[in-house]
Amino acid sequence: MSVVKLIITFSLFLFISSQGFAGDAMSKTVEAVHLEKAQLKGKQVTVKGKVTKVNNGIMKRNFLHVQDGTGGRDTNDLIVTSAETANVGDQVVVTGTVVLDTDFGFGYKYPLLVEKSSIKVQ
Repeated sequence: MSVVKLIITFSLFLFISSQGFAGDAMSKTVEAVHLEKAQLKGKQVTVKGKVTKVNNGIMKRNFLHVQDGTGGRDTNDLIVTSAETANVGDQVVVTGTVVLDTDFGFGYKYPLLVEKSSIKVQ
């Protein structure tokens, strides 16, 4: 193989490797996402839990609250946004991107969201 082909092949491999895959999401508890939010910013996480509240069709997305029994007063509820939805009481697996300090305006400020999530009801 020529040096040029080798360099192109290696460069392509590095590019593909850096793109990440859906399987690259880290499994976390609700509490862990809260406690590790700075390190998780911009990364994909997967959380399993129970839907405790649903607000559909807000700003062209659905907002779900997910709890898994971990965490305390400020770390036991994770707000997830998605084009998909579920019902209160559903057990779900959610995979999305951790986003910090989102301000939608009109008083809608969120220090932590898991956005653009896929939701699988179990």
